[in-house]
Amino acid sequence: MDDFFMNLICPSSPSVWDGNRLSECFNNMVLGFGVNAITLVMISIIGITHRSPPGSRRINMLERLFLHFLPAFGACLSLLDVVLILIKALHGDFIVHHEWFFKCSQFAVWTSILLFSKSSNYHYIFCNLILCFWWIVKPILGIIYLLATLSSLGILRCLKESCVVLLDIMFGLSINIIRIKRASSRSSSIEESLLSTDKDLEEGCHRDSGNSQSYWDLMTFKSITSVMNHGVTKQLDFEDLLRLPADMDPLSCHNRLLSCWQDQQIKNCSNPSFFRAICYAYGWPYVCLGLLKVLNDCIGFAGPLLLNKLIRFLQQGSGHLDGYVLAMSLGLTSVLKSFFDTQYSFHLSKLKLKLRSGIMTVIYQKCLHINLAERSKFSEGEIQTFMSIDADRTVNLCNSFHDFWSLPLQIGVALYLLYVQVKFAFVSGIAITILLIPVNKWISKLILSATEKMMKQKDERIRRTDELLTYIRTLKMYGWELLFSSWLMETRSSEVTHLSTRKYLDAWCVFFWAATPALFSLFTFGLFALMGHQLDAATVFTCLALFNTLISPLNSFPWVINGLIDAVISTRRLGRFLSCSEHKCEVELTADSSSPGLSNEQSAAIFKDMSIVIHDACCAWSCSNEKEWNMVLNDVTLELPKGSFVAVIGEIGSGKSSLLNSILGEMHVLHGLIHSSGSIAYVPQVPWILSGTVRDNILFGKNYDPRRYSDTLQACALDVDISLMNGGDMAYIGEKGVNISGGQRARLALARAIYHGSDIFMLDDVLSAVDAQVAQWILYNAILGPLMKQCTRVLCTHNVQAISSADLVVLMEKGHVKWVGSSADLSVSSYSAFSPLNEFDTSLHIQRQECSMAANTEGKQSLLEKSTTHVSEEAEEIIEVELRKEGRVELTVYKNYAAFSGWSITVVICLSAILMQASRNGNDLWLSYWVDTAGSSQTEYSISFYLVILFIFCIINSFLTLVRAFSFAFGGLRAAVKVHNSLLHKLVSAPVQFFDQTPAGRILNRLSSDLYTIDDSLPFILNILLANFVGLLGIAIVLSCVQVFFLLLLLPFWYIYSKLQFFYRSTSRELRRLDSVSRSPIYASFTETLDGSSTIRAFKSEDFFLATFTRHVLMYQQTSYSEVTASLWLSLRLQLLAASIISFVALMAVIGSHRGLPISFGTPGLVGLALSYAAPIVSLLGSFLTSFTETEKEMVSVERALQYMDIPQEELHGCQALNSDWPHQGVIEFHNVTLRYLPSLPAALCDINFTVGEGMQVGIIGRTGAGKSSVLNALFRLTPICTGYILVDGINIADVPVRELRTHFSVVPQSPFLFEGSVRDNLDPFRVSNDFKIWKVLEKCHVKDDVEAAGGLDIHVKGAGTSFSVGQRQLLCLARALLKSTKVLCLDECTASVDTQTASVIQNAISTECRGMTVITIAHRISMVLSMDNILILDRGILVEQGNPQVLLQDKFSRFSGFAKASTM
Repeated sequence: MDDFFMNLICPSSPSVWDGNRLSECFNNMVLGFGVNAITLVMISIIGITHRSPPGSRRINMLERLFLHFLPAFGACLSLLDVVLILIKALHGDFIVHHEWFFKCSQFAVWTSILLFSKSSNYHYIFCNLILCFWWIVKPILGIIYLLATLSSLGILRCLKESCVVLLDIMFGLSINIIRIKRASSRSSSIEESLLSTDKDLEEGCHRDSGNSQSYWDLMTFKSITSVMNHGVTKQLDFEDLLRLPADMDPLSCHNRLLSCWQDQQIKNCSNPSFFRAICYAYGWPYVCLGLLKVLNDCIGFAGPLLLNKLIRFLQQGSGHLDGYVLAMSLGLTSVLKSFFDTQYSFHLSKLKLKLRSGIMTVIYQKCLHINLAERSKFSEGEIQTFMSIDADRTVNLCNSFHDFWSLPLQIGVALYLLYVQVKFAFVSGIAITILLIPVNKWISKLILSATEKMMKQKDERIRRTDELLTYIRTLKMYGWELLFSSWLMETRSSEVTHLSTRKYLDAWCVFFWAATPALFSLFTFGLFALMGHQLDAATVFTCLALFNTLISPLNSFPWVINGLIDAVISTRRLGRFLSCSEHKCEVELTADSSSPGLSNEQSAAIFKDMSIVIHDACCAWSCSNEKEWNMVLNDVTLELPKGSFVAVIGEIGSGKSSLLNSILGEMHVLHGLIHSSGSIAYVPQVPWILSGTVRDNILFGKNYDPRRYSDTLQACALDVDISLMNGGDMAYIGEKGVNISGGQRARLALARAIYHGSDIFMLDDVLSAVDAQVAQWILYNAILGPLMKQCTRVLCTHNVQAISSADLVVLMEKGHVKWVGSSADLSVSSYSAFSPLNEFDTSLHIQRQECSMAANTEGKQSLLEKSTTHVSEEAEEIIEVELRKEGRVELTVYKNYAAFSGWSITVVICLSAILMQASRNGNDLWLSYWVDTAGSSQTEYSISFYLVILFIFCIINSFLTLVRAFSFAFGGLRAAVKVHNSLLHKLVSAPVQFFDQTPAGRILNRLSSDLYTIDDSLPFILNILLANFVGLLGIAIVLSCVQVFFLLLLLPFWYIYSKLQFFYRSTSRELRRLDSVSRSPIYASFTETLDGSSTIRAFKSEDFFLATFTRHVLMYQQTSYSEVTASLWLSLRLQLLAASIISFVALMAVIGSHRGLPISFGTPGLVGLALSYAAPIVSLLGSFLTSFTETEKEMVSVERALQYMDIPQEELHGCQALNSDWPHQGVIEFHNVTLRYLPSLPAALCDINFTVGEGMQVGIIGRTGAGKSSVLNALFRLTPICTGYILVDGINIADVPVRELRTHFSVVPQSPFLFEGSVRDNLDPFRVSNDFKIWKVLEKCHVKDDVEAAGGLDIHVKGAGTSFSVGQRQLLCLARALLKSTKVLCLDECTASVDTQTASVIQNAISTECRGMTVITIAHRISMVLSMDNILILDRGILVEQGNPQVLLQDKFSRFSGFAKASTM
């Protein structure tokens, strides 16, 4: 019975195998009828059993097209098959049953789809998960069926079957995409119903932009033409760019990725995977893109197969119409592939942009929420690398992952098709490939190791660069900028060592994979010929076309592996950072304590009356995973009542600032409880100032209230300062407040806190940065004034007036609370520093009277009357808008890059590339000659002769490939090293004004992102460009020689091509520059936020800063989206242009095959060569212009680096040589000195004249902003003086080399500066003093005990000196200055951050240790200058008074006497 049934179904063929391949019966019954039957059953069951839910869903035009038109077209094709079979049967032809079964089942499937698409619940039938999955499997089985039957089909039937498979693929893709959209729209509608948010007009525009276009416009990227029209005629601005689709909004991307990461943290607490979170967020759309890629890759193989059939047709020389059908099919296949290719790239790029913005905002949010103690696990450079490099590398995972499976698939299909052509001869080629796999695996491991080491060095380099840029002013005063740059260069050289290892390993990868096709061709054709087979044109050039399809996957694979390795490393790094525990508003009990001694009722009662409760708390800065804790606060118990004014006092390093930080939740609480009730405002010891206007800094995201704003300015004595600023409160403040004085920075930070009106104010030594009069005003009008009266105020201070006025005084000593009580009881306590240091301690009543009189007499202009819309012109002058070039990247940029690489190496690279292409073309021409001679009866040479010549070409090609790969690696590394070194040298030699006017983030962008481009991606893209150029050149020459008529097409083709590339390039350049400009605010904002994160957390302003950062990312996203769309617009048009060339060459070949024509179009071998060369034009043309444009874009990084190589430089050289012991006397003379920071600003010093005699100690006092620090700026030549001159020991300092001048002076800067390294390096970086001398100086500065307690001279100081308190840092800076032992010592408010007792010790140390030295002291404390020989009093840059302090004190009308009366310090 079984035999009868099998004979009935398969009468003329075996049931499974016919000897060479699967039988026709098996293909039709299993891969055809069987698959259709399963599909039919599934559709019927789902359609019958599924009930339509209430409510109808509107069908859009696109869904109607896919769910109605595609099945209708499929049904028509199937019906045509059935009709044709029926006609054959009626004519008496025998039709086998398996063919009937297959064709009828195909028709039944499409008909059932059509029927069910008319039902009301069609949407739920076709979006069923099982059916959607099955329709992914069905096209794959269809492709297998097509490949199995392809060789036995005629041309027209082959095209028809291909269309049927294509319909299956398109229908499967469409129902899966509709299902995803339906799921996403359903989830978004749920979200919208839960979250009602106000949408502004701009967001509405963003949402509408993507939906208003027709499908054809989307396919052809028509939306970008308006941007490109602008790009040709003018310089593009952000307003000209494309609007973002709704799903690309950075906020929605952020929420999506964050929710998936939080889910991952809940599911896997111990080791959450950031990679999995990304998969949950964007995995399904990414998988769907993979399906599109499969389809695109499969269409890529249609070209070689059609080429094979066309060459066989030409060899037969028949005049049938099949030739024209094949020629047109070859062109149409290229057109279809171009659309699929660009759509895949477009949707993948959109996904990458979504992921990038999500990662950036998630990293930023983490930095906002992670406390300082937890953040100390990572260096500043490491965190900045997360944002600049790791984010990009993780995003590149999208490319690498699909390519990782797609490239082997392409290679596999190509090998199978090779087997069809040359049977088992291709095994020799496979052997070569298999032998290279372990080699590449070994190289990949080495690359991974080198990359990890390189990234560590890169983190360290960026940290050092950030340190250099942050403290450049101080470094220049010390004359240490060259020392720091040499340390930076050491780190860079280590980074380059690992980079070079990676680059040379990459070069080996490139060589192995690029040489593989040539070796493949040699071994395959050689073995095929030796096996006794006859080589013909169809076989050879089909194989060559398949080799060409192999080249791209083989060359790309090593880069894909590298990309995956980089992405895996980066996702792990990001996961480690994002897994850190976050800052909590209220610090809870730790695991090892349970609030001993406090019942719940007692706790509730205490919390009700107390603003801050600390019970038995032990806190540390050390990371939570360290075994040994470095305790900073020990067993602290403290209760601060609501509405009280608390003064926290103690010596430097006693733990005052740490106490505030522990209350803010910035430290690890190891034991005990810390509780605060109400909102907190925080003013750190080093004030954090935003880049922005004065008003922006005060409002800090809050709404503007004119009355409160005016009162706040008045309370902080800022109204007078602001009235003098150009632009008032809308004047722009530079990064870190570079263009305002230290006192103004402190008052601005205080004004921000007051304006916010919080319940608790944490003020860390705010009075030390201002002079005595201003400190008194702030104390009585701000801290004790009506705006803060009802609030709890915690002030760390050394100010005696503030301590006297406090309700509660907390005395700290070595991390313990030593004493708590009222200020009245403090005098009998052990804190001896409370007793006044001079006789000017007047009663509080008199002081208040004086303050109120001063307030009444001093005219204060009301800010309420000022125009709030007036924007400062100064803003544009102080912070320069980032420049961006216009037009094409100039030829000089390319010349400079070639010069950096070395002209000799550039010539070697170009020659090796040209000769490599010539050897490849020679190889192909020799094959063509071999085919033609082998086909004729006049064969003169043996097979071995042909193989030897082929082998010689192969060896030459491999050698030249190796030369090109290694010369490119060498040249790229050389350029990277020279660019960095030149850039660093120019930056280090730039004047301080450049750094004041340029945000550090902008400079850091050059030294991180732009330098990374020059290090890594620019040489890579240049290599591709050169390969594409010589490849195109070779093809054009060969085609012109083989087919003369191709020259007719060359001119019009070149005209269209040049027009397209001009239209595109003019826009792409502008977009790339906009991209760089839009990236800078992201890094600047990020760097700024890292500095002020504790302030942001204290004010609960995380949402405001995240929203600001998101706006920056939105601009960056918009630029990148426009860039991607523009490049794909070009790519599509180029590929369509290339398809026309293929059609032309193919049609000309068919026309030339007619025997009757008078002109011959060449031998079959040459025609085959021409056609095999025309096929890769599609990818090569697009790749050439893409790589050319990408090179131009990457060259913008070189252009930006060159911009900073052309910045102003300090006048380093001088005509006056100095002795090593100069100055001998230390006599300093200022003669008519006038100094301006900018031409548009008022003079900081106006016609100053004074002389400081030998060994004299001179004090400079005055209000904040009076010009005190400007005297030192002039002396150290940080800012060039406009008029006058300065003499030191009779030598004009303008004639002395500036670096040499600075090394002969000692200085203690206003902001204490410690860098990351050992204490010894910080004190004596040049290693000229022995340990005994260093310890002696530390003892004199009363910081020896602190250094010993910390671990000695070799203890590692953390970044910015955070291992020590600000006061300790100041003492270490003083020790550094004394250790230098020069004749001139300058002190810039060096006692501002220390307690009164320590200030007295410093004063005595200066008096005793600096005898015979000329000392210039800028002071706020009157006690510091009382014992000096002379004082200078400045007001608004004018020297208003000078003389002996004791003499001036006797004069009641002198300015100094007024200062003294206001001071009790």
